[in-house]
Amino acid sequence: MPSHVLSLLVEDKPGLLTRVAGLFARRGFNIESLAVGVTEVPGLSRITVVVDVDELPLEQVTKQLNKLVNVIKIVELDQTASVQREHMLVKVRADNQTRSNVLEVVGLFRAQIVDYAPDALVVEVTGDKGKVEAFLRALEPFGIKELAQSGLLAIGRGGKSITERVLRG
Repeated sequence: MPSHVLSLLVEDKPGLLTRVAGLFARRGFNIESLAVGVTEVPGLSRITVVVDVDELPLEQVTKQLNKLVNVIKIVELDQTASVQREHMLVKVRADNQTRSNVLEVVGLFRAQIVDYAPDALVVEVTGDKGKVEAFLRALEPFGIKELAQSGLLAIGRGGKSITERVLRG
């Protein structure tokens, strides 16, 4: 099944995220990634959902999402017509013998060291899915101690905005 990225513009109301996730769960769809945050418009939030579904069921879910009172707009973001990024923190083993090799990998991927300990480093990396996966593969030989990854963030390319279209009517 292909992955689909949906960007939902919603009113910032308690319980809405639960209702949105519930629509996917009731249809047996697994949400691969979920990110929620404020927008440039006070009172509105953006939910970015990545889900593996066929076209027809996705259309059914989208129609039902549109029926939720607090959902204002839903846009499917195509990979070529949007900027998509993942954010990850990785705690990797790095002792005196391996630290320079780990730092070399960090530099190659334009990642950042955000915490230092005598036996480990916490590294922050941002990029598309391919970059983040390649970064993890490059760090695996050193020993990944811990990992935290955000949901995918995505926004349409170009000058138009989902909120502009909504606010203009």
